[in-house]
Amino acid sequence: MKTQSLLAASAAAALLATASPAHASVIWNGDAALGTKVFGTTLCDSPGSVTVGNWNDGHGSFFKFNKPAGSTSRCKGHNVRMPSGAEYAWQNNKTYWFGWDSMTKTEDTGCVFQWKSNGTNDQHSQNYPVLMKVEGGTLKAWYVATGEEWIPIGSTPWIAGEWHSIQLGITTSSSGGGTLDIYKDGVRFASRSNARTWDNLGNKPRWGTYFGTDNTKASINWIAGLKLGTTRADVL
Repeated sequence: MKTQSLLAASAAAALLATASPAHASVIWNGDAALGTKVFGTTLCDSPGSVTVGNWNDGHGSFFKFNKPAGSTSRCKGHNVRMPSGAEYAWQNNKTYWFGWDSMTKTEDTGCVFQWKSNGTNDQHSQNYPVLMKVEGGTLKAWYVATGEEWIPIGSTPWIAGEWHSIQLGITTSSSGGGTLDIYKDGVRFASRSNARTWDNLGNKPRWGTYFGTDNTKASINWIAGLKLGTTRADVL
């Protein structure tokens, strides 16, 4: 019995030693239950708003990015803030994965994600190397090269009023060796290699609703489960 117990204990120890902890490379948890402090800042022009809600339907807390009817501006969460209180220090030649769930009020929500370049005007060569929009019932993705060259890299149907799961992978590169991969509901619909994904002063992420094709209706983007990691598995 003693020998069997020792063997069982050794087997359990070996299993623990070889098992990888879940989400070992998660960098940032942007759970809406933590409030808007998870962002570096919110950019929401009046009378728009960023609020936190929970419908108690099992989906958990969410951010509500609300751009009222008639508004032609923006309502976004900009960058990520670490538990220490500092904004995350992004780097060139690194791979980052973002994961989140999104539901929009309409099928014309406009821009829902930007990999926004730092600086203004002549300080950057690419205003936003990566951009995603919901337009006409379609989620569209672009790689925006220098000179404001919009290059479509993929699209997929989008149903308003339903939650969709998004994972976006960016390998940063200022020399043009970067890559992009985007999944919706478990299926990759957009990708790009040989991309310049790191601008002159670096980049940061933005989520929410920006501009849009139908300003007669309120543009609302509900976002939940925000995460940042180094692999897609980290942010599922």
